[in-house]
Amino acid sequence: MSSEKTERIFIKGNEAIAHGALAAGCRCYFGYPITPQNDIPEMMSSAIPAAGGEFVQAESEVAAANMLLGAAACGVRAFTSSSSPGVSLMQEAISYMAGSELPGVIVNMNRGGPGLGDIGPSQGDYFQSVKGGGHGDYRTYVLAPATCQECYDMMFEAFDVAYRFRTPVLVLGDAIVGQMKEPVTPWRRDDLDPATEGADWRLQGAKGRPARLLKSLFLEDGALAGQNRNLQAKYEAMKELARAECFETEDADLVVVAFGSIGRIAKSAIRKLRAQGHKVGLVRPVTLFPFPEKVLQDLAAKGKRFLTIEHNCGQMVDDVRLAVRAYCDSDFYGHMPGELPGSDDFLKPILDALGRK
Repeated sequence: MSSEKTERIFIKGNEAIAHGALAAGCRCYFGYPITPQNDIPEMMSSAIPAAGGEFVQAESEVAAANMLLGAAACGVRAFTSSSSPGVSLMQEAISYMAGSELPGVIVNMNRGGPGLGDIGPSQGDYFQSVKGGGHGDYRTYVLAPATCQECYDMMFEAFDVAYRFRTPVLVLGDAIVGQMKEPVTPWRRDDLDPATEGADWRLQGAKGRPARLLKSLFLEDGALAGQNRNLQAKYEAMKELARAECFETEDADLVVVAFGSIGRIAKSAIRKLRAQGHKVGLVRPVTLFPFPEKVLQDLAAKGKRFLTIEHNCGQMVDDVRLAVRAYCDSDFYGHMPGELPGSDDFLKPILDALGRK
């Protein structure tokens, strides 16, 4: 596989999501306005028709997610985006997509909650994102960008994984990632042919072939059990794609675990502490599901201690503790949603954890 790169552009994370989706062959976008992700539908409203695709501002997030389901059933690369309360409204359709084995991409630029909360950054949607979110036994593959370049790049992976596993894929950012502005190097792959994707299952008229059926309802005796076994096998197979960024972990006495924007801010704090002689490292999960548990297990087996930092009241820390439970525990520091963190906010929590035995 080769790729073609062009000159860098200076854009927001939200805009990088839109640019990346178009470069990855997306040809349908359905959405409804909500802060702080509004740059995505604003850009897509003009950019996707210019690329020969379709843009629909739906009457609600419920409608947008069901439009995504419909486009997915036709084998069209499509995505929707929203922020926390809007993504909550999409959960039924996402569950239907998982049960029907339909590929699509959902972007959540996480804002504060619960309820309407505020329009600032938060990581309070971690549980909803990695544990399914809607009804039934299903998971969504979850990517967590920390830079505008990752926002762009991850849209390729999101669509590829969605079609490889026939599953909804979630990209979980927040108001920091979505609204910050950075240089991004656009690129395109030369092996993309979305027109051929799903040729053996998509719905496009049955003339000259047997009819196809895409459904999430399994009423025959044992049928739902069989479908759930099929889905669980799929989620198990996804584990080979789990990955994380490791920073200064080789000689670290304490490893900080943080994702997305908080992982990036924590890295700045770790650089400051390293300059003072403190042996601290970072693991930043890039895939939240599948969770990169083996990375943490291997570090725990070497005697490392852990501190999980999140912009919430404690969610990913449960997965960290499960990963390292055979060897140790993880301390936790939660920066409350509603307050914007900086790297200095993490210095004392890290030093306190470093000093504990």
